[in-house]
Amino acid sequence: MSDDQKGFEDDVREVTVLQQLGYQQELKRSFGLLGMIGFSFSIVTCWTALSGVLIIGVVSGGPLVMIYSWIGICIFSLAVAYSMAEICSAYPVAGGQYSWVAVLAPPRVARGMSWITGWFMITGILAMGATNNFIGANFILGQANLSFPNYTIERWHTVLVTYLIVICCAVVNLYGPHLLDRISRGMLVWNISAFVIVVTVILATNDRKQSASFVFKDFQNSTGFGTAFTTILGLLQSFFGMCCYDAPAHMTEEMRNASREAPKAIVMSVYLGAITGLIFLISVCFCIGDIGETAGSSTLVPLIQIFKDSTQSVVGSCFLSSLILVVVLVASNALMVEGSRSLYAFARDHGLPFSPLFARVEKKRQIPIYAILLACVVQMALNSIYFGTLTGFNTVISIATEGFYLSYAMPLLSRLLAYLTSHVKKIPGPYSLGAYSVPLNAIGLVFLTFGCITFNFPILSPVNKDNMNYTSAAIGVIGLISVVTWLTTGRKNFTGPQIGVENINVVVGPEKFRESEGGVF
Repeated sequence: MSDDQKGFEDDVREVTVLQQLGYQQELKRSFGLLGMIGFSFSIVTCWTALSGVLIIGVVSGGPLVMIYSWIGICIFSLAVAYSMAEICSAYPVAGGQYSWVAVLAPPRVARGMSWITGWFMITGILAMGATNNFIGANFILGQANLSFPNYTIERWHTVLVTYLIVICCAVVNLYGPHLLDRISRGMLVWNISAFVIVVTVILATNDRKQSASFVFKDFQNSTGFGTAFTTILGLLQSFFGMCCYDAPAHMTEEMRNASREAPKAIVMSVYLGAITGLIFLISVCFCIGDIGETAGSSTLVPLIQIFKDSTQSVVGSCFLSSLILVVVLVASNALMVEGSRSLYAFARDHGLPFSPLFARVEKKRQIPIYAILLACVVQMALNSIYFGTLTGFNTVISIATEGFYLSYAMPLLSRLLAYLTSHVKKIPGPYSLGAYSVPLNAIGLVFLTFGCITFNFPILSPVNKDNMNYTSAAIGVIGLISVVTWLTTGRKNFTGPQIGVENINVVVGPEKFRESEGGVF
């Protein structure tokens, strides 16, 4: 069998799966495995994500908590990634988590749980896009401050730069969709190369390294809380750094052989992120200077200060920062892709106001134009919060992570409920965990639940209105909105994926095969 014929058969099989879920193929399948690993890793890209929230770890336990918490969280994240990969293999649809909940949850509550999951999922993705734009803007302006010390960074400067990033990403999404696979493959090379260069340079140039005791034993606490609570707060950096690995699930309708390749991309992105993140953290912790000076850097980016302390060169620091900046900007673009596909999928199931508009796909380029524009507008609105308050935008950052983790937890909960009620005993996809499926789901669910609780804690003491963590209130509002909209409109209009609607006959080359209601695997 030739590669072209095999590729054709794979595409037909994926279209069949989509039809059995009640959808038509509208988006172009252009991504291969390598491109999707690059796409997912450009979003997960843990080492750059950790650098963007380095200050949390520096003051909440220091290197000791940063390194060991990273190891633990990566191990538990693999349980989640493997569980989601198995489900994605059976149900490769752009809706991702909310679609899986609709399939796996007990029928009586499936649509309602799916609706709520969709709201948290979309909130998390769009808020993470805004957060990533904020990190990119900080790196740009931080380099400007380093190069021109008399320049003072103002909040409105940061917001305007985030707008520019959003607009650039929207242009690429609208006019360069055919380039996404190439960009993702090239980004995989750039990402790993930048990682090697950054780590090598700071270790080679820094002649005032911290001791092994400082990195692996000493506990740093600038939060005002006790040791135990501070340790829990220190986990937040690692929780944020290991996130977004669901990205391939939302791109399955644009992947070739998605039911087999998307699960691999999910798991591989976690392994790549875990390894690069650990090496990066250890390297940065050895090279960090005075913690107070690093945390209070006028660049507003502690990592840029670490680069300056290591290289003793403004040019060298800007070069290393620019390597990371490219990764961050491409991540912003990828998050807009992921966000728009999620909005498109949810609108296709009548989950949004004006759903027919946002579910519309432009025929020539085969992209959801209005969903892309909606993602652009929402990200800009979230970034605009920083005009008024840093505390408010810090809540956006927390919402981003908690939205993702809640949307990860719901399919795992649904999977366990499906197993316990015998609704779905075995996931039918080709990527199977076998006897490990239920235990890994249970471990992952407990881990995600713990994380979701942790995100709501204040990070400084004494707690006041300026440093209060308003995540619980924001999540409560989102939950309330999802419940109210479900009772008013969603219960009547929301559809979700349809399983086993009809038997499908599909021609594959010269052969014909019949798929049954039970699935195509």
